[in-house]
Amino acid sequence: MIEYPLSIAYMSFLNTILNIVFPVNCIVCGKSGQELCLECISGCPEAERESAEWIFPLYDYRHPPIKKAIWLLKYKGKKRFTKIFAEIMYGRIIEELSDLARFNNFQKPILIPIPLARKRESERGFNQATLLCNELVKIDKNANFTLRKNILIKPKDSEHQAKIEDRRKRIQNIVGTFAVKNPKFIVGRNIILIDDVTTTGATLSEAKKTLRAAGAKKIIAFTIAH
Repeated sequence: MIEYPLSIAYMSFLNTILNIVFPVNCIVCGKSGQELCLECISGCPEAERESAEWIFPLYDYRHPPIKKAIWLLKYKGKKRFTKIFAEIMYGRIIEELSDLARFNNFQKPILIPIPLARKRESERGFNQATLLCNELVKIDKNANFTLRKNILIKPKDSEHQAKIEDRRKRIQNIVGTFAVKNPKFIVGRNIILIDDVTTTGATLSEAKKTLRAAGAKKIIAFTIAH
């Protein structure tokens, strides 16, 4: 039996019904339509705390709406936040790539999500960094970068970084937890790392060190917040 694709009109109707049954409202102002509306997210402060020059966070994690949105994404499975943040992150990536391509020969980069340990990803049911990458690729359509999953892996579990306040202990906790699978895909290539939050930068720095040791060229990173 031949299955025909659903019509646009039907999909629109279905989305309307779903929005009535399961209404979506902005977590800040309550406006219907999105979990974080354009007006409210436009009012969120950009990241101001100092981070490494190769790490580009979008927002200040201390701002309540941003902190709540990330918490709802990670711990309540509100995956639609990844689409909202990916659309904003994409603009920032393209902006930086424009400068990097001109002055640093940063060409044809590979998008790589920061991995979770297998146990933690199984418990959560997803990796938020991978979801962000999926949305970024949908927007970009391979025009500026390509996605490589299961290149950077985390075979060794570690204590959750968010539970460790001391910077030195954070660094010690993450050392040696990453590995590279199929390094032939990244040798001599530029890399864009994607994660949800950077705090001390220990996780991203360890990932960068691991990728560089496997032959990667230049590495930068983007996160939702710092």
